[in-house]
Amino acid sequence: MFDAIAGRYDLLNSFLSFRRDGAWRRFAVSRSGLGPGGLALDVATGTAELARCIARDRGGCRVIGLDFSPEMLARARDKLADPPGGGGIELVMGDALRLPFPDDTFDGVTMGFALRNVASIAGAFGEMARVVKPGGRVVCLELTRPPSRLIRAVYYLYLQRVAPYIGGLISGSREAYAYLPRSILEFPSPEEIVGIMQEAGLQNVETHRLTLGAAAVHVGFKRAGGDEGPTG
Repeated sequence: MFDAIAGRYDLLNSFLSFRRDGAWRRFAVSRSGLGPGGLALDVATGTAELARCIARDRGGCRVIGLDFSPEMLARARDKLADPPGGGGIELVMGDALRLPFPDDTFDGVTMGFALRNVASIAGAFGEMARVVKPGGRVVCLELTRPPSRLIRAVYYLYLQRVAPYIGGLISGSREAYAYLPRSILEFPSPEEIVGIMQEAGLQNVETHRLTLGAAAVHVGFKRAGGDEGPTG
């Protein structure tokens, strides 16, 4: 499914989010704690938009972008090869549930708009928590359901009627954009995600709702050896 929509994926993300997706990514990166000389992993990187945001906004930070879709990675490579591209970014093929890296490898781990698509949310957070260094952060940006009943009603109408029609028309894959509303409506609430992250061993989990609650950024800290972890 992701191979089929790779060529129009960035366009539709921007169009269907009313161009808010870029601001959401920048906010997620701002909560990553990454800095110059750091090493980041962007899980399910897709076309590498979040990886590029990390490399651009966290100057000097190196990024590995991992994805299991060959066409998404091909699109990412095209963008990285085209100036200004994305210096300091390496792309690898891999599975979010079986990350091919040793424990405690990365200063920070991110995931954007992909948690709804994994076979096991708990497994994905467990792997991200495993490979991040003690004291590092796991940051997840995902679409969710607004808390306001009125806004939620309008949002559901848009998700179920407008987005699938436009997405199918532009991408040529009606199946992919019929899947979009189902994946959001069946996704755990932000409060449930907090519990899953804690079960995976992440602490002091923060949730930031964005754009009237249409998206959320979750930030979890891996306990530094022997202490109670960050309080930030």
